[in-house]
Amino acid sequence: MRARRLIAAASVAALGVLSLAACGKASPDVAVYIGDSRYSVARVDAVYADAQAKYADAVRQGAAQAGTTPTAEQLRSGVTRQDVVNLLVSIDLGKRIVAEKGLQVPDQITPEQLAQQLQMPPQAEFAKLWGEWADLFAVLSQQLPPADLSDESVMAVYHAIEKTGGIQSGLSVAEVRQLFGDGGFVRSASALSAALEAQADKSDVEVNPRYRPLGVPAWVNKGQELVFYALPYIDASGPVTDVSTPEPVSTPTGQEAPVAP
Repeated sequence: MRARRLIAAASVAALGVLSLAACGKASPDVAVYIGDSRYSVARVDAVYADAQAKYADAVRQGAAQAGTTPTAEQLRSGVTRQDVVNLLVSIDLGKRIVAEKGLQVPDQITPEQLAQQLQMPPQAEFAKLWGEWADLFAVLSQQLPPADLSDESVMAVYHAIEKTGGIQSGLSVAEVRQLFGDGGFVRSASALSAALEAQADKSDVEVNPRYRPLGVPAWVNKGQELVFYALPYIDASGPVTDVSTPEPVSTPTGQEAPVAP
């Protein structure tokens, strides 16, 4: 098996979700409730439509310069409404966590830096949201202590990457553990998952069934390519996210994990 090297830049699990009907919040016009705040379906649709329109414009411009005509499929971005909801909720909860901890979030990652890998013009709101989330992620990864490593958490990360086609499918737990090495980025992912889940519970997050389950946006470096994915939250039968130490650790951005193609 010829392995490639993946740099674990960001791997975070998704948020727990609650039934809208449980607390009487069941408006079909609302995508997500977070405490007294809400994100409407119209807001999600607007970000999605903007992403599709700006992507199509960019493709048309490139095709015109090349003297070709793009197909309808080529004009359609891979961005989904679920991707939009994942970003909006992650940013909201991430901001609440850093506010509680009194952390500063420098504006370091720009939409322009992510545009090529996202395959999305930097002017699109989707790209701007990604830049905002990437800054939050970087700060939180530096401050949260690592979580215990478990087979479930290792496989949750593996299956999320597998879903994108960024890793060989059908591997066993032992094979994945070997490829992931010491699993530092999985520990970091699980720690951030636990923090976001706790904040979701504290903030009374309730999600419209059409957008469940939520997934926190993540990515890994595969050579010169970024692989974007969402690591879904696993319920009580899923990965252990107990924190193993109270001391903050640095982000595993520079850590490499071997992953098979």
